[in-house]
Amino acid sequence: MTESLAVRAVRRTPVVAAVLLMAALAGCADMAGIGSQARLRDASSLGIAADRSAAAVPGVERQWWLAFGDAQLNALIDQAVAGNPNLQVARARLVRAQASADIAESALKPKVNGELDLNRQKFNSNYIYPEPLGGSTQNIGLLQLGASWELDFFGKNRTALEAAIGSANAAAADADAARVLLASNVARSYFQWARLNEQLGVARRTLAQREETLKLVRDRVSAGLDTRLELRQSEGGLPEARQQIEALNEQIALQQHALDALVGQPDISASLRPPMLEAVKPIALQASIPADLLGRRADIAAARWRVEAATSDVANARTQFYPNVNLTAFVGFQSLGFGKLLKSGSEQWGVGPAIHLPIFEGGRLRANLRGKAADLDAAIESYNATVLDAVHDAADQVSSAQSITRQQAEQRAAQTAAEGAYDIAVQRYRAGLGNYLNVLTAETAVLAQRRLAVDLAARALDTQVGLARALGGGWQPPATATARATAPASPALN
Repeated sequence: MTESLAVRAVRRTPVVAAVLLMAALAGCADMAGIGSQARLRDASSLGIAADRSAAAVPGVERQWWLAFGDAQLNALIDQAVAGNPNLQVARARLVRAQASADIAESALKPKVNGELDLNRQKFNSNYIYPEPLGGSTQNIGLLQLGASWELDFFGKNRTALEAAIGSANAAAADADAARVLLASNVARSYFQWARLNEQLGVARRTLAQREETLKLVRDRVSAGLDTRLELRQSEGGLPEARQQIEALNEQIALQQHALDALVGQPDISASLRPPMLEAVKPIALQASIPADLLGRRADIAAARWRVEAATSDVANARTQFYPNVNLTAFVGFQSLGFGKLLKSGSEQWGVGPAIHLPIFEGGRLRANLRGKAADLDAAIESYNATVLDAVHDAADQVSSAQSITRQQAEQRAAQTAAEGAYDIAVQRYRAGLGNYLNVLTAETAVLAQRRLAVDLAARALDTQVGLARALGGGWQPPATATARATAPASPALN
C-alpha cells in the first residue's frame, strides 16, 4: 500500500510528529461547560429606533464651548485640559496600557540575546570530574549568542496581544471621556459662578429697594400717615437683605475655589472678571437622541473595548490548554582558560525545539478559564449599563432643555405681571389709597420672579452643557484607534 503524504511527513519530521501528538493529547483537555453567559444589548432592547437620516444630523463640535462666545470660559477650559491632575492621571494610564500592548506584541517576535561569562571555578574532586580537572581551580570562559522563537500555533500570544490592544484602546477612550467630563465641569462651574453673581445683583437691588422704602415710611410716619408698626416692618427687611448678600458672597467664594481646583491653578478666578449670564450666548443642540450621536460617546467606546479585551482574555485562557512550541538555538565559544576562548576548537552550537504540554494542573487551567469568562460577563454587563445610563442621561437633558424653554416663557409673563402689580401698589401707597403690606407683598413677588429668571437662565446654560456632554462632547471614534486597531462597532448603537 502506498504510504500517505501525512505519514511520510511525520516520519521525516520528528518535530511535526511531536506537535501532532501534543495537539491530540490537548484535544482531551476538558473545557466543557465554561463560557460567558451575558449578552450585549442591541438597539431594539434600548428603545433606540434606527434613523436613516441621523447620519445627516451634525454632531456636537469637539470644542462646543466656543459657541458660548465667552473668551474667559475658553481660556479656563484650555488651561484645565492642559494642567488638570486627574486628566494627567488618565493620560498616564493610557501610556501604561500602550506599553503593555508593546510587551505583548514582542512575544510574537524572535528573541536574540548575547552572553559573556568569565568565571574562576574550583572543581569538586569527589564529583563527576576526573583528575586532573577534579580538585583543580580553572578559568572558565563563555561567549555565546542565543536565539529563541515561540511558534504561536494555537494563538496564545496573538490573543494576549489582542487583549492588550483592547485595554490600551479602552484607556485611550477613558482619557477622552475624562477630557469631555472636565470641559463640561469647568463650563458648569463657570455658569454656576455667573448665576450667583446675578443673584447677588438681585439681592443688592432688594437691599436698595428696601432702603428706599424705609425712607418713604419714615417720611409718612413723620407726617402722621403711618404708624410705628409699618416702620418696624420696613426696618426688619434690611438685615434680612444684608444676610442674603453675605450668604451669596460665601457661595461665590466657594464656587471660585471649585473652579480653581478644576483648572488646576489656585486663585486663577480672582484675576478674572466675574461672569454674567446675559453676556453668554446660548447654543443650539440636537433636540432628539439619534443613535449615531450616542455612538460618539467615549465612555461607551471604552466599555466596548473592555468587552473586546475580555473576549481575547477568554480566548487566551483556552490556548493555555494547548502545547507551547519553541525553537531555540545558540552559537558561541566555551573553554577552560580565558586564553583559549576564541581559539579553534572552542566553538559550540546547538539548535532544537522545546515543547511543553500541560497534562495535569490540578484544575488551575479550568479555574483560570472560569475567571476570565466571569470577567467577560462583567465587562458585557458594564457595557450594557453604560449604554443604558447614556440613553437615560441624554433623554433627561433633552427633556430638561425643552421644559426650561417653556418655563422661561411662563416666567417672563409672570414677571411682567408682578412688576406691573408692584408699580400700582407703590402708586396707591404714595397716594394714601393702600397700606404698606400691599407694597411688601408686591415687592416680594417681583424679587422672587427676578431670582427665578436668573435660576432658569443658569439652568438653561447648564442643560446645554449637560446635553453636549451626554451626546459625546464632540468625541469622534478615531480612524485608527490608539493601539493598532480600529474602534469596535457597537451592536447597541448600529
